[in-house]
Amino acid sequence: MSDLTTLLEVGGPVAALGGGASYARAKHPGAYWSAVGLPISTARLLSSYGSVMEACGLTVTPSRLRVLAVRATTRGEVRPVPPRRGIIRPTSTGLRLRLRLAPGQEPADVAASAERLRHAWGVHAVYVTTVKPGVVDLRLVGYDVLRKVRMPRKAEGGSLRVPVALREDATPFVRNYRAVPHGLSLGATLSGKSMYLRHLVVGLAPQSVALVGIDCKRGVELAPFAPRLSALATDPEQAAELLPVLIKEMEDRYDLIKARQGIAPGTPDEEITSDIWGLPEQERPLPVVLFVDEVAELFLVATKKEEVRRDEMVTQLIRLAQLGRAAGIYLEVCGQRFGAELGKGATMLRAQLTGRVCHRVNDEASAKMALGDIAPEAVSAACVIPAERPGLAVAGDTSGGWSRIRTPYLSLADAAETCRDSALLVPDLPALKPFRPSVPVQPVESPGPAVKPRPVTG
Repeated sequence: MSDLTTLLEVGGPVAALGGGASYARAKHPGAYWSAVGLPISTARLLSSYGSVMEACGLTVTPSRLRVLAVRATTRGEVRPVPPRRGIIRPTSTGLRLRLRLAPGQEPADVAASAERLRHAWGVHAVYVTTVKPGVVDLRLVGYDVLRKVRMPRKAEGGSLRVPVALREDATPFVRNYRAVPHGLSLGATLSGKSMYLRHLVVGLAPQSVALVGIDCKRGVELAPFAPRLSALATDPEQAAELLPVLIKEMEDRYDLIKARQGIAPGTPDEEITSDIWGLPEQERPLPVVLFVDEVAELFLVATKKEEVRRDEMVTQLIRLAQLGRAAGIYLEVCGQRFGAELGKGATMLRAQLTGRVCHRVNDEASAKMALGDIAPEAVSAACVIPAERPGLAVAGDTSGGWSRIRTPYLSLADAAETCRDSALLVPDLPALKPFRPSVPVQPVESPGPAVKPRPVTG
């Protein structure tokens, strides 16, 4: 009886501890990783590094000098040599260590064994990045960081750089307009496409940049950001008037570059290889970012007159995509589908949009529209995005690389407040003044009726 009592006394706290650990792992994975997962995975890595590398085929035959040294000192068995391991660096989401590859190995060998390493060391995922020839960086992620997104504190921002989402390897996904001038974001309804656009606007709002919007849904997506927008078109008719103004602004900037470089005025724009960033800072015009929401609305027509207007707008968008980068004009195009069925010029415009982000889509054809021509392997990943994870997307680039990302939640009220706080940063561009959206005056709360003091009675 006493043994049973002792067992119950010991088993109660152990069960409670196990239950608490299971709860923390499900609800607070970051805290669970720091307290439990990190020490366990580190111990596994240190104790089994050599045997795991050998099982994964990542070892090589030792050199003759090493064989002679081992036999002369220990007379033990000469085992294959694994990649030389660097210092293990713990992070809030996992572990990092560098490997110096043995002669004859390549980074692809380590990347092919990433799934085996994940199971051997008890982590959520393993990612391999080449640092320099012969050296790779191994990033071990302890839990699913995309389940509840928390952006790193030291996310790299800067001029025309916006940390907009988190990658599945726990690094920030930065939208860099200087490196990738134009982007395309596709996604079905409630896929998180609007949240992605919201983060871009909020990230650019505090910067010295002109923000221009075309939102043919009567402005319901971009109108809350009106205090920070230099121009806003809320229907195809207004867009048809705004785009020629942007074309003229682009041509004026080319003339400014020509005058600065001493190029003859008749030189075609296509032959100019420089851009506004080569101009002195005091003469450099501010960059312009054009957001186009629901781009399909610009293509859809019902009459012959609308078809003519559509062709003109598409031509102007293509010109901006082809020539706008050098003039500091960048495009961010959003939509649910963007294929040849929209009409003439659709695929030509899509080809100019280098950065691609594909949220959850309704069919495989839509995923192919976004990623098929730059990262074919990412199409299948985009087709399996679950509906219960809005904001999850696949980002690809022209190098063929791709990764899963997810934008953190940002309320519309907080985004609108940021734009109101940055309203004084709206640049003075005379050509865009006719399109400046009207900002409603915020109502002032009444202080309420004055309270009369009451005499103090004893």
